[in-house]
Amino acid sequence: MKVIMPVDDDKNILCVTFGRAPYFLIYDMESGTSEIKRNPAAQAQGGAGLKAAQFVVDCKADVLITPRCGKNSAEVLQAAEIKIYKSEGPGVNQNITAFKEEKLSVMDHFHGGYQGIR
Repeated sequence: MKVIMPVDDDKNILCVTFGRAPYFLIYDMESGTSEIKRNPAAQAQGGAGLKAAQFVVDCKADVLITPRCGKNSAEVLQAAEIKIYKSEGPGVNQNITAFKEEKLSVMDHFHGGYQGIR
């Protein structure tokens, strides 16, 4: 199972803006390894959330852990059967642990988006 999270420049803290996060951290639950990939949508003129969601799909993620997510992005992710969980605190490791311990909630509230505002 692959878990993906939007992360800030330091790569240890979750980014609060899903579509404009500079990077995504992909954690492989089976091997316990992680890799960092640059978010190709971070500097998009518009539609960053949709482009980031498609990137998550292309990474073959099974789960997204994020502080928040827009409606359009969520629709793309849900269509690809990617489960979206609300993060618990800012740290990558604390969220991986919380996910393993089944302490994260499935996200059920999605905002309207930021239309390019960071």
